[in-house]
Amino acid sequence: MTPEDLAAVSELLGRAPRGPCEVAVRRRDGSPVVIRNAPHLDDGTPMPTLYWLVGRPEREAVSRLESRGGVQAAERAVDREAIAASHARYSKERAALLAGGPRFEHDPSGGVGGARQGVKCLHSHLAWYLVGGEDPVGEWTAEQIGIERSSYSPAPGPAPVAAAGVGPVAAAGVGPVAAVDCGTNSTRLLVLDGEARRLDRRMQITRLGEAVDRTRELAPAAIERTLAVLASFRELLDRHGVDAGRVRAAATSAARDASNSEAFLGPAAEILGVRPEVIEGTEEGRLSYLGATASLDELGGPYLVVDVGGGSTELILGSEDGKAGPREVVSVDIGCVRATERFLRSDPPAGSELAAARAAVSEQVAKATGGDGAGWRAARRLVGLAGTVSAITVLALGLEAFDESRVHHATVSLRKIDEITARLASVPLAERREMRGVEPERADVLVGGAVVLAEVMRVCGFDELTASEADILDGIALRLLGRG
Repeated sequence: MTPEDLAAVSELLGRAPRGPCEVAVRRRDGSPVVIRNAPHLDDGTPMPTLYWLVGRPEREAVSRLESRGGVQAAERAVDREAIAASHARYSKERAALLAGGPRFEHDPSGGVGGARQGVKCLHSHLAWYLVGGEDPVGEWTAEQIGIERSSYSPAPGPAPVAAAGVGPVAAAGVGPVAAVDCGTNSTRLLVLDGEARRLDRRMQITRLGEAVDRTRELAPAAIERTLAVLASFRELLDRHGVDAGRVRAAATSAARDASNSEAFLGPAAEILGVRPEVIEGTEEGRLSYLGATASLDELGGPYLVVDVGGGSTELILGSEDGKAGPREVVSVDIGCVRATERFLRSDPPAGSELAAARAAVSEQVAKATGGDGAGWRAARRLVGLAGTVSAITVLALGLEAFDESRVHHATVSLRKIDEITARLASVPLAERREMRGVEPERADVLVGGAVVLAEVMRVCGFDELTASEADILDGIALRLLGRG
């Protein structure tokens, strides 16, 4: 990769490449569209994919497609056997590179984007297709966004070479890293130093997903609220000396579901210096699991992690030995904001509304976990994440306000959660906001979140949970430090 290519790719990514790479596909004007990376980083970290889509127009078009349900649409449109065959071809291509390269302790596996079946990431499929790969999902994606492979120029070159030794692994022990979570209900920041010690953690309720369930669009006021908070985060990043190459931002349920997510993602990228990634629910779950279990005893598992967000709820079941990460991840399309907007319209909520909310959540969770949640009951411990869990734990402990030292790893029973839900739902919102221990900005969606949490526990057969203040932010930051 020439210095000019490296500069162009770094500008497109918002950071320098994280390991050995080369340009694989260019536009007619010579600008990079796809890069090819080695199967491993220099330190031996396996890379899940060989080809990365870096062209900005293509990347943004695919992100919009994914936010409209493109992954699910691709799985419906392309024959399953054809998808499996493309994964096999991709795996074979990677194996050939591994056979001729240096040996490392762990090799990457899987097919396109590291997946073994189905479709994980349209960006990865399109990148391989543009390089010349026989990928029906990549071809379908190109058709959906209106581009033709023939309009690009493959750029074969020498074996990938190191890109200046920068990226998340190089950052470890050298400088701080930062994770940003642009959620449906809140926008959050975590800054760690190179040894994974916390330097800063912030949370602001911005309600980016306000009314998205009904309109399928991000409201202008919600976008402005969130961008204002991101601007304050950028000031904090500058204060801590975190450059754009050491920042990863994730946008979750609201951005996935909104047809106009680009109205937020573009300005957010200008503010942060890195574009928020619209991640699927399963990736959100994996990152949350990594953060939540990093400090837990492996022998205490398997763990079941539940992350109650604003727009969706992720359930992540860990492996038997606690070392191999999650063995199953599902994302349920309902969270504290969505449950409130769909069902709890009265003030205070009517009994019939609460019953409808419980029935809907129970049905969705049961469907996602295989009918009755039986397979998920193999977990020995339920770990709960996010604002709803923190708020309920504060009330269960009888605290005046949030105290991380007391909330983190505290246990709360299902019976107690039901008692708190009934108490919160018995009073109007104005009175709920004045209740001891209730965060006023969260009061309007707290009943909805408590309903989601309780029904997950019921379906999966747990009488108590362990609250965790380590979550997706910690997972993102640990990945940046090469510890994921």
